[in-house]
Amino acid sequence: MLFRVDPASAVPLGDQIAGCVRGALADGSAAPGERLPAARELADSLGVNVHTVLRGYQRLREEGLIELRRGRGAVIVPNAATPDRAQLVDRLRTLAAEARRLGLTETEFLDLARASLD
Repeated sequence: MLFRVDPASAVPLGDQIAGCVRGALADGSAAPGERLPAARELADSLGVNVHTVLRGYQRLREEGLIELRRGRGAVIVPNAATPDRAQLVDRLRTLAAEARRLGLTETEFLDLARASLD
């Protein structure tokens, strides 16, 4: 699995790291049961702080895509989100970053999303 981050992007680095995993799930280059790189190792290879990687991993855990276990590291869960859902979550994060850049509040963004469902 390839991890890339763009420090110049408006998207926080932790979200970019999580997006790499979502993208890999979506395109099939990552599979349930696969172990992600250790946070310190990934941070060193990307030139970012280890806490940045941990924020990305925590977001993935909250989404139900990975398990974080002491001594085992981060592992993609069995029955991880379908590729379509992973792609959708990735696009939503991109849209949320764009909304932030435009100065929209969370409520305004959610209102726009709800309106688009009608």
